[in-house]
Amino acid sequence: MLVSLPSKSFMPEPQDSQLLIRPSTDADLPAITAIYAEAVLNGTGTFELEVPDEAEMGRRRADVLGKGLPWLVAEREGRVQGYAYANHFRPRRAYRFCLEDSIYLDPAARGQGLGSLLLAELMARCTALGARQMLAVIGDSQNLGSIGIHRRLGFEHTGLMRSAGWKFDRWLDVVLMQRALGQGDQLPPGAGL
Repeated sequence: MLVSLPSKSFMPEPQDSQLLIRPSTDADLPAITAIYAEAVLNGTGTFELEVPDEAEMGRRRADVLGKGLPWLVAEREGRVQGYAYANHFRPRRAYRFCLEDSIYLDPAARGQGLGSLLLAELMARCTALGARQMLAVIGDSQNLGSIGIHRRLGFEHTGLMRSAGWKFDRWLDVVLMQRALGQGDQLPPGAGL
């Protein structure tokens, strides 16, 4: 089920034993694309306005994996129900220990604790890679589900960018949240990333 957790402090309680959180594969791209398409068309968690096709989602995934960063899926009964990945917050090398998370769930899988499980595993894997900070850049200050997931896993509110996006004929805020990973800023970074 969940693997490579260096600390139980990330670990929410799993809801069922049929859930598998694992690294994504190329075979997951149709499901990943469909989940993201629904978020683009119906949600404010992403400010993207045009639905990317499967080839573009494959390129994005390859970029993340090419940096040695995780892209995970949550699978239940052979069906991908959500995904999460981490990427560098900014491209400049000084940011290499600071990662941004992204989590997207199939609408039928929301409200079941799946987002928390994905984020917990993502944090564990990023910590193992040597990351020291994780940021959540959450689209829409009314996105209470994402804000709640991050708060439950120890993220703190660090800022609000008011009216940063325009989608569905309204202004949307961006909520910034942050959590230290591993030793955070207590010691200089070691090897990794």
